[in-house]
Amino acid sequence: MGEFFKGLFQGQKPRAPKPSPDDDFVDFASAPSPTPNYKPLSGSSLAPTAASFPEHETLPTGPATIPYTKWYRIWERTSPRDFYVEATIIPFIFVLAVLHIWGRRKNKRKAGIWIAAHAPSLDREFASVGFDKRKGLADYGGDFSGLLKEKTAQEYVTYATGRQNVAFVDLKVKLFKRYNPLTLVLEVVLSFLFETIRSPKEVMEATIYAFDGKEKDLVPVTSRAELDTKDSRFKGLPSSGYDACVWAIVHKEQMKGLRDERYDVSLTATKDHKNLPQWASVMSESAEVTEALLTKDLVEAVEKAGDAFEYLIVTDQPVDKPSKLDEAAPRKRVILSLRLPSSTNPSAYESTLPIFEYFLKMPDTLVATAHFRGEVTRKIRATREEETKKLKKADDDEKAEERRLEAEKKKKEIRDTRLKGLSAEEQRKFLEREREKGQKKQEKKMSRKA
Repeated sequence: MGEFFKGLFQGQKPRAPKPSPDDDFVDFASAPSPTPNYKPLSGSSLAPTAASFPEHETLPTGPATIPYTKWYRIWERTSPRDFYVEATIIPFIFVLAVLHIWGRRKNKRKAGIWIAAHAPSLDREFASVGFDKRKGLADYGGDFSGLLKEKTAQEYVTYATGRQNVAFVDLKVKLFKRYNPLTLVLEVVLSFLFETIRSPKEVMEATIYAFDGKEKDLVPVTSRAELDTKDSRFKGLPSSGYDACVWAIVHKEQMKGLRDERYDVSLTATKDHKNLPQWASVMSESAEVTEALLTKDLVEAVEKAGDAFEYLIVTDQPVDKPSKLDEAAPRKRVILSLRLPSSTNPSAYESTLPIFEYFLKMPDTLVATAHFRGEVTRKIRATREEETKKLKKADDDEKAEERRLEAEKKKKEIRDTRLKGLSAEEQRKFLEREREKGQKKQEKKMSRKA
């Protein structure tokens, strides 16, 4: 009873708090802030100020102190051996970059020397040389590299047009991959190991596309007045047509590869000719074609070119074997391939200039002399008709197969539609009858084979 009144007048004792589920966690809010561990460093400029510390911390006395860490001292945590990889890769990349720049410049300079040696010949034969029709040869001021266009780092091209009997001529200069020496070395090694891989070489390949009597279709019309007078413009011109044939003079070292790579040359027969040097042969569809096209000037030009000469081809057939009738359409062309000399002196091209100039004028020779006897023409035409028949037969077989597959597809659709409309028992009987029919057909085939 006394304790009751004592508690009533003196106040109640504080009750023990109930355990909380969060009692297992430490109350970091009530913990005092730790005193930082400073390592003294010399220098008054690094001394801390009162603003750098909270109110309950005292400003450290004595020399200036800052936290010490090894992260900022690179020389203490690294050594030269950590950079061996970089020391190997960076010089290698630098050497490759230098070789790439040098190779591109070397190829560009060599292509410029080639066009400088051949630009006068092109200008004499064609009204327009290069891709800029507004410029003449005199506008380049002796630097004819502007006539070329860089297709890739190893291939330069140019173009000429504006000549009788010639629609246009494409010229390509293919050079070594000097800008990528690793690839160049790999190609050379593989060409030694495998016969199917040809050794890299520097060549000039030119292709003349003949008008062949189609001036009206090929010459562009730039105004309405030219369109109105189109028929009268070409009415008085002599015919630029000539008989179709495949004929070539080939260096014997190039003969096998050429026959494997070109479909048109595979239609010819190879024979040596008494007027040609021993290292060259004639590939022709007829001896009469050879007698008409193998002139004295051509023989002299081939002899003077020597080992730089690869082949001269007169053709109307595609390079790749046609797989469709559209690809077998004849297109008359004259093709010349010459090796480029290793020297960068313009005088090194003097031996190949005669064959190049003869090549530019060869369409005139074809128009004048490539008109053969009816017997020769029929033989040449028969070869093309035989190839056309093969293509037509293959095309008909392909169309027949497409029709058969289409008929089977429609037949299957009709069967599936009919099968869906049947009950389960009717479907079972239907499938059983199909299976029996298939077995009977198989038995008939086996008996026919026997």
